[in-house]
Amino acid sequence: MARSSVMLEQEQIDELREQFHSIDVDGNGFIEYDELGAALHAVGVKIPMYKVRGLLEEFTRADANNDNKLSIEEFKTLYARLKMSTEIGHTFKKSIATRTDVQQTVGSSEGITHSVKDTERYAFADWINSNLHKDPDCADMLPIDPDNNDLYTKVKDGVLLCKLINQSVPDTIDERTINKSSNKKQMNVYLRTENHNLALNSAQSIGCNVVNIGHSDLEAGTPHLVLGLLWQIIRIGLLSEINLQKHPGLVLLLEDGESIDDLLKLSPEEILIRWVNYHLKQAGVNRVITNFSSDIKDSEVYTYLLHQIAPQEKGVGLGPLNEPDGLMRAEAMLMEADKIECRAFITSADVVKGQAKLNLAFVANLFNHYPALEKPENVDVEYIEETREEKTYRNWMNSLGVKPHVNRLYNDLRDGLIYFQLYDTAKPGCVDWCKVHKKFNKLKITFEKIENCNYAVDLGKEIKFSITGIGGKDLYDGNPTLTLGLVWQLMRAYTLSVLKSMSDDGEPIGDKHILDWANNRLAGTGCSVSSFNDKSLSDGVTILNLIDQIAPKKVNKDIIKVCESDDDRMSNAKYAISMGRKIGARIYALPEDIVEVKHKMVMTIFACLMTADWKNLKAQQED
Repeated sequence: MARSSVMLEQEQIDELREQFHSIDVDGNGFIEYDELGAALHAVGVKIPMYKVRGLLEEFTRADANNDNKLSIEEFKTLYARLKMSTEIGHTFKKSIATRTDVQQTVGSSEGITHSVKDTERYAFADWINSNLHKDPDCADMLPIDPDNNDLYTKVKDGVLLCKLINQSVPDTIDERTINKSSNKKQMNVYLRTENHNLALNSAQSIGCNVVNIGHSDLEAGTPHLVLGLLWQIIRIGLLSEINLQKHPGLVLLLEDGESIDDLLKLSPEEILIRWVNYHLKQAGVNRVITNFSSDIKDSEVYTYLLHQIAPQEKGVGLGPLNEPDGLMRAEAMLMEADKIECRAFITSADVVKGQAKLNLAFVANLFNHYPALEKPENVDVEYIEETREEKTYRNWMNSLGVKPHVNRLYNDLRDGLIYFQLYDTAKPGCVDWCKVHKKFNKLKITFEKIENCNYAVDLGKEIKFSITGIGGKDLYDGNPTLTLGLVWQLMRAYTLSVLKSMSDDGEPIGDKHILDWANNRLAGTGCSVSSFNDKSLSDGVTILNLIDQIAPKKVNKDIIKVCESDDDRMSNAKYAISMGRKIGARIYALPEDIVEVKHKMVMTIFACLMTADWKNLKAQQED
């Protein structure tokens, strides 16, 4: 290996030698190639593991002795070369364990102080670097330097956010609608604003709560808001496949006397805790965890878990258990995780400090790569997949910030509390919270939940919903048809309440008002809408023409398909949904809803476009 022209100071050489010998445990003067990542981390070189693997490939080709080892001189040369590199030289800092865990920043004009965790910034930057490094549209933005505020600067043009959303929930955003530029100077504030609209409205459509986040926050790179949005997007992606459909072997987590219905009632976080405990039991370990904070601080649970789930040929061992120091034990455990390429999100300090959010992400990533659950052959798993309609409603609820988070629509609504939050959002002040059971008596829990559901039905009657045939017991039992009937009316009421707030006279808005607005906007385009059931809407062209009237010259008409096939219609529908979000419409519907002309969802698309149009007109008038 050629020597680098960069000279190292004696202090740096001494530190390198000390760390080298700490990893060279047998004292033979070499470290193995598979220890390179740990060695670099030990001297403060924080580079993504995919780059470490690239270095290994380079060393393998240049290894004249073919001994798969590095000497101290080779290690010093590597260090010097990396220090010279403009791409990753910025990562030469002290270990993450020495970083300030929390910095305080003023996050509002009222002077409210928000806590921003440096470890979250580091974890999310590394996740983006690892997952988007092959995307050519991100080449000029990556890698993000995790040791400073580079993350907040790099999300400024909205491209990374859009890409990350698609990485978490594929095909959420039509790539054709993202404003891209190889030269960031060409990305002016208007193009960035469109990308921000696209990212925020798309994030909302997959269940992120973006109520308090706007274009100006992303433009300014407001730390606590950027980190909060990134966490929601990443979390959704990590937890999206923790279900029986993707992993029938989850039936192994059932406890005595439980059925599959009991498993379906668990949140992804609760399933992950059971998953960890299952593998601890399989490993013969007398440990049980109930959280991802205090219960995992000693790294022992993680060490046993990794040993249990990793393929035998990966050589993941129990060596970290022999390390007496907690921080060093955590680092040794993460070195084992590195062997299966799952050292993501957490540092040794995050483990020792019990950072629950990042530890949840670490475990979810482990599960997604190595679930190690083989479905028993004698067990039949009947899993009813969530429908598109159910998913849309669930994402809508979560985007409004309801608590608790809705994971399973029918189960999570059966106590009535989510309904009341939705009523209060659609028609503020309509709920008499004195009539609501917020906490339940264990001896009366069923009765009190049904009472809540009865009140939810009564509220619907008071505000003129169509409630015929719906009873509180139906909502408690999770009757799909009747539950969806009420939820749709709540979503419709919310959508129309937003429109009403935009109108000049404050009068209620109905379907006729929306259709009249759409046809007035479409005048002269050759398109019209007779109803939200109009089959001509299936090709997406009418909706794209409407968007073009709202925001002239934004729709690229050259890519609109002449609809001769279902693929053409779907292509147009995907483009229409993303273009609608890009011009500011908070659309929850999916492209399939357009192609199949699902009148309920089509109605919400037109209502959201109408809201965006009125909002844009008001902004122009104010200017």
